[in-house]
Formats: sequence, C-alpha cells, structure tokens
Amino acid sequence: MASAQAEGNGSSRSEPIRVRASVISNAPDGEVNRRIVFGVGAWPRWQPGQFVMLAPGAEASAPRYDPLLPRPMAIFSSDGDGEDQRITVLYKVEGRGTRLLASAAPGEHVRVVGPLGHGFGVPPERHHAVLVGGGTGTASLFTLARDVAARGPVTVILGARQADLLMAEEDFSKLGVDLQIATEDGSRGTRGLVTDVLRQVLAAASAESAGAIVYACGPTAMMRACSELAAKVSVPCRVALENRMACGFGACLGCAVPMARGGFSLVCSQGPVYDASELDWAGIP
Repeated sequence: MASAQAEGNGSSRSEPIRVRASVISNAPDGEVNRRIVFGVGAWPRWQPGQFVMLAPGAEASAPRYDPLLPRPMAIFSSDGDGEDQRITVLYKVEGRGTRLLASAAPGEHVRVVGPLGHGFGVPPERHHAVLVGGGTGTASLFTLARDVAARGPVTVILGARQADLLMAEEDFSKLGVDLQIATEDGSRGTRGLVTDVLRQVLAAASAESAGAIVYACGPTAMMRACSELAAKVSVPCRVALENRMACGFGACLGCAVPMARGGFSLVCSQGPVYDASELDWAGIP
C-alpha cells in the first residue's frame, strides 16, 4: 500500500507531478457529497493535509476553457503499489466546475497536479490527537486519523449543519477511534457546533499527562474558534486552510493570508497547514 508519510510539518515532501488520471469510480457519498477515485500511476509519497489541483471535469474531445481554472481539493486517501496507485478525493457539488467533475465517468481522464503544499505531521507518541472537521474540511483528516491511531488516543469530531451534509462518517467509524458528531439542527449526534464538543474534549484531555494536540480543517470561523479554545488550555493547534487558488504553486498570489508576525504567506506553497498561532485570524475572511 502506498501510505501517506508525515515527517513533521512538511519537513520532507515529494515533488508534485502532473498526471492524466483515469477515473475509476465517481459516485455519491451520502446525500450531497461525492467520492471520486483516480488511477494515478506512480504517485509520489504524500502527507495528510496535502492537496491536488483537479481540472474542472473530464477531458473532452475539444479543449474546454469554461471554466478555465482547476480546483484545489484535499487528498482523502491513497492505495495501491508501484505503477498502479489510486487516490481518493471527496467533494461537494457546488458550482459549474464540480458539476462537471461529478459527470466524469469511469474510463474518462481528468488532469491532476499534486501532491501540493505541506501536511500536518504527526503528534508525539501517546499524545491525544483531537481532529476537528467541518464540512468538506473533513476530507483532509481521514488519513491523519488512520496514521496516528496506532500512536496514541485519537478523538475525531465531525460537524455539519445537518446529518445529510456529514462527510465520511462511516470511514472514520471503521478506524476504531473515538468518533463524536455535532450537527447544528441536532439531526445526528450533539446538537450544536463542533466547538461545543471540542470544549468538553479538551477539558477531559487536560488531565492527561501526555497532553493533547488539535488538528482542524473546515470553515475559517470554525478553525479560528478551535484555535482560541486550544490556546485557552495551552494546547497546540494546527489548521489546514481551504483558500481558493488558481495555480497551486505560488505564481498567482491569490491565496495569500496575513500572518501574526506581519506579512503574508501563500497557502498553496507555504501551507495549507499552519500552526494556528502563526495566523492573523482577523484578516482571514
């Protein structure tokens, strides 16, 4: 199996490649989300939290220029060996680009560039890893949860507005981790926000001698709230930002975010994973 490799916060990573990836399957994943599996040949080693740039839909008989730009999406998982590897991407159909992607049929091809960015890294042995996913941000956390489950206790908190918007709940449940769900309307799990659950988990984890580390990905407001809760109990927090971008390599400068120390950072090349304390949250929309 071509598993992810996490060596610190992006301290070692493979060079990205461009692939004419074959669509193996592209099916609904719950009520509104979808799961697409690509054959990518000899895929580089990657870290949880890294992402790919996907062309908006399958190749057509003539070049398509509307929409023009690729879409950044997290790598959910990978499997296979050697020249026969596959990556899985979870996504939500929201606009023209993802509608075209949803129409890609098995046997068709989609242009893929990746893996891109820096990943999460892994917590020290026996630390309590608390993973918080909201909406499509959940896709960034699955392989991390799988990889750290053998190293120490893992709590995964998944949230959405309602039950049918939850992503990958069944996948996480199969990992044997402590899985907790929050929905704003109470249709599954705790009624409320993931931060309501996180507050309780951190209160319990503060009594553990090994300490805890929070990993979060989702809406900006959610990640900022996770950062603030973690800071109150002196727990490190790492976040994976989900900014829009056009290139994925730092050329377009469209994904710049302000830093607490001043200046800006490019999410595509210097992120998407950051220590939450490094970011100027007030300047991130």
